[in-house]
Amino acid sequence: MLNRITKMRLFFSTHETKAIDFRLNNLHKLKSAIEQYKCRIAEALWKDLHKSFEEAYLTEFSLVDQEIKYHIKHLKQWSQPKSVPTPFHFLPSRSKIMYEPLGVGLIIAPWNYPFQLLINPLVGAISAGCCAILKPSPDCPNVSAIIEEMIRNTFPENYITVIEGGRETNEELLKLQFDCIFFTGSSTVGKVVMKAAAEHLTPVILELGGKSPCIVDVDANLDIAAKRIVWGKTINAGQTCIAPDYLFVHENVKEVLIVKMKDAIESMYGKDEQESKFFTRIVSDKAFERIAEFLKEGNIRVGGKTDKQDKYIQPTIIDEITTSARIMKEEIFGPILPVLTFSKLEETVTYINSQPKPLALYYFGNKKRGKEILAKTSSGGGCINDTLLHVGNHHLPFGGIGNSGLGNYHGKNSFLAFSNQRGIIESSTFIDPPFKYAPFKYFNWIKKIV
Repeated sequence: MLNRITKMRLFFSTHETKAIDFRLNNLHKLKSAIEQYKCRIAEALWKDLHKSFEEAYLTEFSLVDQEIKYHIKHLKQWSQPKSVPTPFHFLPSRSKIMYEPLGVGLIIAPWNYPFQLLINPLVGAISAGCCAILKPSPDCPNVSAIIEEMIRNTFPENYITVIEGGRETNEELLKLQFDCIFFTGSSTVGKVVMKAAAEHLTPVILELGGKSPCIVDVDANLDIAAKRIVWGKTINAGQTCIAPDYLFVHENVKEVLIVKMKDAIESMYGKDEQESKFFTRIVSDKAFERIAEFLKEGNIRVGGKTDKQDKYIQPTIIDEITTSARIMKEEIFGPILPVLTFSKLEETVTYINSQPKPLALYYFGNKKRGKEILAKTSSGGGCINDTLLHVGNHHLPFGGIGNSGLGNYHGKNSFLAFSNQRGIIESSTFIDPPFKYAPFKYFNWIKKIV
């Protein structure tokens, strides 16, 4: 590992990666490689997660493809030094921001979107002019192996490389010094990454998770709310960091909403979701057992079936849950949705603000009240009258806050995540105002303008 990083540092020191043509060329190479390997990656996603090609396209390939195209289109503009105003008393100096690559980055990806969450950050690293080591998740071994082959056959090892392995590999990597670390995963592991990075004062981007609330108000369009909540909760079998984690629904519409959500599940996956090619499986036996434990709490209103051998957990809605239940303390990361009721909207705000800040927040109902909820709470992102969609807009920053993450990316923010914004002042030597020098003869006058 150390030898690979050493080679990368030597290559980075040649300044070749800083050339805009070099970056654009490698973005094009990445795009071509993905197109070449797309079918094999899709097959690997099916083997590892039972993820259909349609879902893989929507949640993995299309997001990466859009990101690459966006960077190719705007990279020249982003990388240009940006002139900024200069205070009057600094004239005739000029001020600008220069964007320089941080250097050699480490990108650690999770298993839930094993392609997209590894390659999307890589786009930012290439765009910024960095070298990168990619660490895929061992929980999706087929995807990991295909990505390793794709990267090895596309880029020189001293520029971009993949290192496979489990926890021990992560531990060894985190002992080494990088110029930036990009980690997507749980808050628990995020703390480990941040602690390791602190040993070298390495900047980090942490894309974590948490319990993202979803609120359905009394005047919400229940047909739309039911479909969009079910979609956000069941895509990838709920193994999505921004999936609705629990539902607050107004007491007057709860029963109707539950019926409509049941109908929405059947509409999407048929009467037997296990037979649907569009319903993903749980990633591992360990994850299955952890999620299945949540089925012991509350009153199951919809679903509840499991098949350990198939790693299948039916889309499930659980009622009569208290805020002290275990399912309300841990991120579910599966297709189970606990339902709580409220009579006054302020109750939901009070509860949400008493918990660690979530990665996303969703509100269904009057847009004005939705904006009030957003103003009174805090989250990494969110939607009014929808779920998940904010992650797919590369014009929006994506990231968490507090326990749900640190920093953001997507679009220009991915370029900035791997860049140092370097403030520069250029001063003239033709004029040298005496005001800044001792013995400060003009101090009384200076105070009036500074």
